[in-house]
Amino acid sequence: MKIDLSGKTALVTGSTAGIGNAIAKGLAVAGAEVVVNGRSQAKVDAAVVAIAKSVPDSKLRGIAADVSTAAGCKALVAALPQADILVNNAGIYEPKDFFDIPDEEWGRFFEINVMSGVRLSRGYMPGMLKRNWGRIVFISSESAINIPTEMIHYGMTKTAQLSIARGLAQLARGTAVTVNSVLAGPTLSEGVETFVKELARQNGQSVEEAAANFVKQHRPTSLLQRFATPEEIANLVVYACSKEASATNGAALRAEGGIVNTIA
Repeated sequence: MKIDLSGKTALVTGSTAGIGNAIAKGLAVAGAEVVVNGRSQAKVDAAVVAIAKSVPDSKLRGIAADVSTAAGCKALVAALPQADILVNNAGIYEPKDFFDIPDEEWGRFFEINVMSGVRLSRGYMPGMLKRNWGRIVFISSESAINIPTEMIHYGMTKTAQLSIARGLAQLARGTAVTVNSVLAGPTLSEGVETFVKELARQNGQSVEEAAANFVKQHRPTSLLQRFATPEEIANLVVYACSKEASATNGAALRAEGGIVNTIA
């Protein structure tokens, strides 16, 4: 299968690093004009340069905007009034005991992980429907289904994303606009890699041993038995954004290494 997204404009939020950066790169390889987004102009510019270097002749643009706020989302839509593909990737996580999570943290997680996708979908989906083609993908997590007791507030936001994506897909019934979620599993992005390296140092292990032990201890149902790479998550996202994925709609697509212990 050759995925060709030439002529399509794709916005990936939170794409200066990690899974978002891998998605941006994958969409660029497929020929889309990719808009890289992050809060810092310097990081956005650096990401654009890095992708351009690894994907020659790619069409790239960077827009710095803080999508955790209504004002930031409004500014992003103003700078980019139209997009054919929207990947709602921006998000945060933090292990924290439930009884130590104050109201403000619940609100902060909801604003960043949920409302950013709500606001941007509201900004871009009407144009997609008018043109009768579009792709919206929410980067959710296996934590949407297997709520992690060490970060219940994070799990709540990932579940909310599934509800929103399914509802939006139903709004697009009978059109060529699709809305899906991708359930990512534990992924060795930059932040997680730093965490794993520190675990390895503390326990006198190699990074590989520390990573494998973490997955076995905290995600024992994993069939992959390791962290996924950002590129492995990005591969499924790029497919969901493709013309070839026209019959995939309203779905929670799994790239979580078999952690979710169900056949459906």
